[in-house]
Amino acid sequence: MTTVARFENKPIAEVQDYWNRRPCNIRHSPKPVGSREYFDEVEKRKYFVEPHIPSFADFPRWAGKRVLEIGCGIGTDTLNFARHGAQVTAVDLSEKSLEVARQRAEVFGLSDRIRFYQANGEELSQVVPVESYDLIYSFGVIHHTPHPGKVVAQLRDYAHPGTTLKVMVYHRWSYKVMWIMTKYGKLQFWKTNEIVTQHAEAQFGCPIAYIYSRSEGRQLVEEHGFKVRDLFVDHIFPYVIPEYVQYRYRKVWYFRWMPQWLFRALERRLGWHLCLTAEFTG
Repeated sequence: MTTVARFENKPIAEVQDYWNRRPCNIRHSPKPVGSREYFDEVEKRKYFVEPHIPSFADFPRWAGKRVLEIGCGIGTDTLNFARHGAQVTAVDLSEKSLEVARQRAEVFGLSDRIRFYQANGEELSQVVPVESYDLIYSFGVIHHTPHPGKVVAQLRDYAHPGTTLKVMVYHRWSYKVMWIMTKYGKLQFWKTNEIVTQHAEAQFGCPIAYIYSRSEGRQLVEEHGFKVRDLFVDHIFPYVIPEYVQYRYRKVWYFRWMPQWLFRALERRLGWHLCLTAEFTG
């Protein structure tokens, strides 16, 4: 696979250090970190900017089910699985992210529904007890590890026939890749992987960020015993970034004048998020 050879020699410690310095979405609210108001604002902002997440995760469907989340970050999706009645095992590489996620579970009285583990997804079974789950969920995570295929291979041990796998990885043929390469890459497309990686996240210098075509994303999942049942792309970020970081939501001029139906059509063709739903077939 063309996408899975570029960062294989990167140490996982670089990835861990990057996310410890600034856990994902940690600045989604100016309120005191750890307060109920902070967590409410983080969730509101996340799902406002990425409104496809709740429908993709389908939180109510997993009531009474067992959910394994790979890369829980500060726990936004984690809490929503739990508050809808799932028993959740949440895993992350970053101890700083897990510290905030645990606080979140305590604030909302859901600690009894969530088990947290710090672990490298490529070596999951060395830390997380091997048990079967009804849903394995990973949103925007496994493309940040040196060997994404090793993570998916580990997930076989946590699946039974019929287990659902929901994964989001970054989409190669997306508006964001084109925007990054135009703004920062001077159209040096032979350096796409390296340049996109540096600018893939809000904090510059992400050490690893693989990007996948639809066929590459399908292959990543299916070569380890999961059969893709649904695949789509979504999410174009339309806001003026300097204003967005100040919690103001003004769209870039060309998106501001674009009809909503056209914007949605672009998202479903050139979205940054490649979302795959698969079933474990053994």
